[in-house]
Amino acid sequence: MKQSEILKLSNEELSERLGESKKSYRELKMTHAVSPLENPIQLRTLRRTVARIATEITKREIQ
Repeated sequence: MKQSEILKLSNEELSERLGESKKSYRELKMTHAVSPLENPIQLRTLRRTVARIATEITKREIQ
């Protein structure tokens, strides 16, 4: 998910997306531990998406 897409979301949608992204990251990481993924870059991309969403939530709480 790109930063421009994240900025367009409301606070509730961000919280929902954060939960979904964290869950899918955990599942993907577990799958990778059992058997290697075809595209391990998915892990990095998803981890960075989680960080972008969490950062935006924090930034909105401060303002």
